[in-house]
Amino acid sequence: MAQPHVELDGLLAFPLTPFTSELAVDLDAFAETVERHVAAGAGALFIACGTGEFSATTPDEQAALLRRAREVVAGRVPVWMGAGGGAATARAGVAAAQEGNADGVLLLPPYLVSGPPSGLVDHVRHAVHDTTVPVVVYHRANGAFTPRSALQLLDIPSVAGLKDGVGDVELMTRIVTTVRGSQSPRAEEFLFFNGLPTAEVSARAYRAIGVARYSSAVHCFAPEIAIRFHGALAAGDDKTVDALLNGFYLPLVALRDETPGFAVSLVKAGARLRGDRVGGVRPPLVEPTEEQTDRLAKIVKDGHALLAALEGDLR
Repeated sequence: MAQPHVELDGLLAFPLTPFTSELAVDLDAFAETVERHVAAGAGALFIACGTGEFSATTPDEQAALLRRAREVVAGRVPVWMGAGGGAATARAGVAAAQEGNADGVLLLPPYLVSGPPSGLVDHVRHAVHDTTVPVVVYHRANGAFTPRSALQLLDIPSVAGLKDGVGDVELMTRIVTTVRGSQSPRAEEFLFFNGLPTAEVSARAYRAIGVARYSSAVHCFAPEIAIRFHGALAAGDDKTVDALLNGFYLPLVALRDETPGFAVSLVKAGARLRGDRVGGVRPPLVEPTEEQTDRLAKIVKDGHALLAALEGDLR
């Protein structure tokens, strides 16, 4: 099997899945969402993943989202798709992504059950099966890898990388070092991603251990801030990074941490504040209260004011 050559550069965006008032998928609103991400400068789109409420959508809905995303994007940026769940569901999802001509798959952790590291590697092998679409494996929850089991992923030709959602920098350092220091011919090209919620807060620490790529939920509702932060981090502009962390990201994270599931529903609320047609969230996620939404609006307003001040400093 030919090994995939994957290039994912720039800020990685994870579009929301818009719903109608009856919580049906709104494909027309989704097309608008996708176009906004591309126009704002996203380097790639990962649709029907965590922020896109993968766990709350059906395979048919996910396939429809992929078709519409590819129509709108028209080859301008890569379009990846989420897959996951139990062994059979994950395998069907990866096959559907390949059939739908996705540029790649983010493979989310198994559903409910856990197994030893060797079983987790076997789960990935089973999900991939005979497909050739590039796969990035999500390292999180009951899908957490050891350095040894992460290294074994390089023996699965279509697995192109690992995305960290565990948040253990020491463990991730050992994984990256083990892979990069191996004798595998794929060691240098294997991709690593920071996939923590509001990844900008941990992005500098991850960049220091060789994990520069990260996904940004903020790109869904404040893309100007997300893009500016990404550029400042890449340029080593610590003054701008610190200013945006203190003035926007840390207050946002404090609000996000108040309620389980706000890593998605607060993002949707932010998009609605911007005027985007994204609708609400499917249960068990819940909407922010009016008071929380007001605080979110202030955080976003203050973030844009800070961005304007930073731009003024450059003139």
